[in-house]
Amino acid sequence: MMAALFAAREGARVALMERNEKLGKKLYITGKGRCNLTNAADAETFQRRIYRNPRFMFASFAALDNEATMRLFESLGVPLKVERGGRVFPVSDHSSDVIRALARELDRLGVEVCLNARVKRLVEEAGACRGVELSDGQRMEADAVILATGGVSYPATGSTGDGYRLAETVGHTVQAPRPSLVPIETRESWPGTLMGLALKNVALTAWQRGPKGEKRIYSEMGEMLFTHFGISGPLVLTLSGLLPDDLSTVRLAIDLKPALDEQTLDARLVRDFRELSRKQLQAVMDGLVPHNLGLQLLVLLRIPATAPVHSVTAEQRKALVRLLKAVPLTPGALRGFDEAIVTRGGISVREINPSTMESKRMPGLYFAGEVMDVDATTGGFNLQIAFSSGALAGLSAARREAGA
Repeated sequence: MMAALFAAREGARVALMERNEKLGKKLYITGKGRCNLTNAADAETFQRRIYRNPRFMFASFAALDNEATMRLFESLGVPLKVERGGRVFPVSDHSSDVIRALARELDRLGVEVCLNARVKRLVEEAGACRGVELSDGQRMEADAVILATGGVSYPATGSTGDGYRLAETVGHTVQAPRPSLVPIETRESWPGTLMGLALKNVALTAWQRGPKGEKRIYSEMGEMLFTHFGISGPLVLTLSGLLPDDLSTVRLAIDLKPALDEQTLDARLVRDFRELSRKQLQAVMDGLVPHNLGLQLLVLLRIPATAPVHSVTAEQRKALVRLLKAVPLTPGALRGFDEAIVTRGGISVREINPSTMESKRMPGLYFAGEVMDVDATTGGFNLQIAFSSGALAGLSAARREAGA
């Protein structure tokens, strides 16, 4: 939609081929239905939040950065607000308002929106892309084609990899798609006993083993959640986008008390043990962590929750301190594309001109959004990648049509 909007504003005649029965099905579910359409971060922070190929996006952000995106939507009648972490939402908290605003503008600009129009193949003539053929056999001729099909996350919205297949038929390389910004299954089963328990103000750290030893690949403080299969929540989703293909090289640790170092935490436990010496150990745990989590930690330490506090040895107390500072977990697998916010991988950016979004393999073919091998963390960054690359692709395609 953004590509069509910018191409039409540049004066091109535009037809938008929409596979679904309505526009914006994937946009509708973003931000849990509220549409976290961008982030108010500064340019440097924005670049750091892009996991793969951030430099590729320089020209796209020059064409339409986050501030310009906010101005655009407000000019289209969508008042915006900025929430925690710089996340930008419509004031109404309704993603449908964003979709309707784009649809109104496309209609005003005379864009032909073709619903239930699935593209079967790209039409090639004299070495250039000259249109598309639809699944019903209809052929649409054009001076330029923009491929903005998304990846393979949330396939129920129509993202089933069509763009990858179309690009491969004209010689493009596709980096293997993987789910990203997705919950993590753990090898340990005990997180399942805490299903639904949310943790706030904890730190999650990940290390990866390599030929030169172990290195830390992630460490952030925030919120996470235990699930029937492992872990989820903001910290976990962000981590998932940074994990290597081989999860067997990775170990995780949750710091339940990141504001305290081990020495300070141990001093607190000594004090608690003294004050509650006649109680059961669970009474001390209840003052430190949620009840069920405390029980599980004692199971991991093989110390009975009913043990009198005065019976706990100094060695056991120090082991408890170490566990509170680093609860070990082992990632077993990422959850699937049905739960992934974005797709990692896609069409290799080495085969796309970053200044125009045009294919280096086939003149007249342009790319935008998640179909390319560019992805970022949560918080509106991925939608901004889509909007910015769409804007640049639309402008570039329109200028090609005009012979510029």
